[in-house]
Amino acid sequence: MLYFSKLKIISVLIFTLIISFFTISNFINIDNKLFNRNINLGLDLQGGSYLLLEIDNKPVVIQKLQNKLSSLKKFFADKDIRSTNFKIIDDEKISFVIDEDSLDKVLSLLTDKESEINPYFQRFKTHEFDVKETKVLSSTNITLEFSDYGLVQLKSSSQNQAIEIVRRRVDEIGTNEPNILKRGNDRILVELPGLENPDRIKSLLGKTANLTFRFVTLNEEESFGTEKLLYEDGSEAIISKRIILSGDNLVDAQPRMDNQSNQTVVTFTLDRVGAKKFARATSSGVGKRLAIILDGKIISAPNIVEPIVGGAGQITGDFTFQSATDLALLLRSGALPAPMKIIEERTVGPGLGQDSINAGILSLIIGFALVVLFMIVKYKIFGLIANVTLITNLLLLIGILTLFEATLTLPGIAGIILTVGMAVDANVLIYERIKEEIKSESNKIVAFDSGYVKSKTTILDANITTLIAALILFILGSGPVKGFALTLGVGILTTLFSVYFIARLFTALYVIKNKDKEKLI
Repeated sequence: MLYFSKLKIISVLIFTLIISFFTISNFINIDNKLFNRNINLGLDLQGGSYLLLEIDNKPVVIQKLQNKLSSLKKFFADKDIRSTNFKIIDDEKISFVIDEDSLDKVLSLLTDKESEINPYFQRFKTHEFDVKETKVLSSTNITLEFSDYGLVQLKSSSQNQAIEIVRRRVDEIGTNEPNILKRGNDRILVELPGLENPDRIKSLLGKTANLTFRFVTLNEEESFGTEKLLYEDGSEAIISKRIILSGDNLVDAQPRMDNQSNQTVVTFTLDRVGAKKFARATSSGVGKRLAIILDGKIISAPNIVEPIVGGAGQITGDFTFQSATDLALLLRSGALPAPMKIIEERTVGPGLGQDSINAGILSLIIGFALVVLFMIVKYKIFGLIANVTLITNLLLLIGILTLFEATLTLPGIAGIILTVGMAVDANVLIYERIKEEIKSESNKIVAFDSGYVKSKTTILDANITTLIAALILFILGSGPVKGFALTLGVGILTTLFSVYFIARLFTALYVIKNKDKEKLI
């Protein structure tokens, strides 16, 4: 029946008022953490920067081949299989020579998914490599190269790692609601709403941040096991290739002001394994210079005066506080699995976004006004109830988006406009059903109640199927598609609440008060 208990009425009113208050918080400044929330505007509405990054997977492929080559050499040595001439050809394939007597055994090991080589040669069983053989006198040359599947797996893994690192770096800067998405197998899209000058973020995203600690050798000429690297000022040093410690062992890094030298430094803290390695290296290397190398360039190479056993240290250099802050950020977020470069960059001005907002608001006002006029002309007092419900529905929709600090995009505005039409559609179905019920039912209250009950199935079917479509769009879509799906999905839920609680409450109050009128609708 058209009956609402006092508890239900109070609950509906309190819920509506609280959510509507979140809507108002977008327009006034509220000094409260809970209520001081706002809808975030997307890149297309408030402007910002658009960056498309491409991952250079060649170093990853080479590193993977080197790891596989080392694993194979170790395995063959453990199994007393005669193998020679291991090398990497054209940075694409592994080549080695196998004695004729061991050929069948080696081929069986390489092609059998369940063979004992798997613990040494991880993931070979996924057909990561293709195997080829070439006869060379009394021995056979074996060539392993990445299969198409193996390359896709490698690039996908590299891309997933890169996205996580990019996300950490962007979040550290404090950019509001960034959008970071995959594009193909080797590209990453970064949208930064509100960021008009992306120079700093470009600098951070363009650095691999591969940190290593290595000793400076005493030899003045490059030899086997050493390499020549440059300082940032262009001077040279001969550095050992043996890595004492890598950035993987860093737990934290922060910029600090050194009280003794009055210079800006970056302090770092190591994990347990890193602390042991660092203590061992600095204990045996007292008097030597330890080079701190970032992306192939020497930041500094201080002398080791005494062992460092506390698991913490500092990086010195000609830092400004900003450069020290950026270096600490890079070290905290971790090294990228591969270098990246920016292949496309766009900046969207806020003026264009404001034009989109104005156009969206204008279309919403025009559509809303036409709907309001139609409902009043068609259904009189019940049209007015439907219009009040429609306003409440919009307040609830925007309030919920504000509560979760969602990002509003131009397609999101389209979803709100669509919600207006769908909300009115539900009321039209109910009112038309009530008209049918009044023809066969003399009791007005029963007729109105039957109209709501019997139209419920149709309204739920229509809205639930649309909600399912919105969920699929939100899960599988990206960027603007997600914005549309979000506002549409939330709009469907607020529409059902508004129709069956707000509109039905007002209708019940009016019908009960005017049940003796000859014609109500």
